[in-house]
Amino acid sequence: MFYNPDPLLAFSSIIEINNEIYYGWFLRAMHANGASFFFIVVYIHMSRGIYYGSFLYPRHALWMSGVIIWLLMVATAFLGYVLPWGQMCFWGAMVITSLLASIPLIGNDFILLLWGGFSIDFVTLHRFYSLHFFLPFLIFFVSILHLCFLHEFGSNNLLGVSSSLDNVPFTPFYLLKDMFSLVILFFFFFFFIFVSPDMLGHPDNYQLANFLVTPAHIVPEWYFLPLYAVLRSVTSKLLGIFLLFLMIFFYCYCLLLLVFLLFVLVFLDLFLIFFFDFLLLFVLFCVDWGLYLLFYLIQY
Repeated sequence: MFYNPDPLLAFSSIIEINNEIYYGWFLRAMHANGASFFFIVVYIHMSRGIYYGSFLYPRHALWMSGVIIWLLMVATAFLGYVLPWGQMCFWGAMVITSLLASIPLIGNDFILLLWGGFSIDFVTLHRFYSLHFFLPFLIFFVSILHLCFLHEFGSNNLLGVSSSLDNVPFTPFYLLKDMFSLVILFFFFFFFIFVSPDMLGHPDNYQLANFLVTPAHIVPEWYFLPLYAVLRSVTSKLLGIFLLFLMIFFYCYCLLLLVFLLFVLVFLDLFLIFFFDFLLLFVLFCVDWGLYLLFYLIQY
């Protein structure tokens, strides 16, 4: 309502929301820090799913729908990160979107289509603003699909037993447990909002975007750091994009392959143990009989 997706007005409209709009500072702090806390909860949820083996059959569709939600969240957060038009916002968008130019054949055309021109400007900001508004609805519908898969296959547990037996009612057991977790979460959430609302941000975003001055260190938000670390691990842009897609593929499918390889390594380990035991016994047998024959020949 008060934000203006224009490179000339976006930064000043954020300042107006913070200083002039009634409780605008509160809404913006809640929106910015809420994204970070949303990712905290999602990363804890994903870690729990990996630890419990929720990616295994029959819950692989449930896991893949969750990975799709995470990817949509990353895209939504990245688009929203650009909108304040601060210095780090602009250069972060410039670096990440420029990586797409390294895709063979279609890279340059695709980046021109994404930018709407030859650089990040008025059209780009309008497109990012529209997509940032649209993608949460897509996340909502995929979340409904995620819940449908959950009710179809049931939640996993540490023992891996069927969740259709020996159940307890949701109320009051899990309701009280979830309420206790929400109280702790909201305590830290409101602490960041009222005490230190800019702790999770970057100080360079208090400067208006300037395409003539590059920041000394271009650093994304903390919840992009796993993806950013993959891109920074190699010098080639194309190889970085390939590794990024490989990471996403790993989260979708290769966890199943990893479990299979672990079983293979366990059986291979047992095979190697028996093989080397047999080899050691065979060597000792040969040495024993060799010494026996040697003493026999020396004696006669």
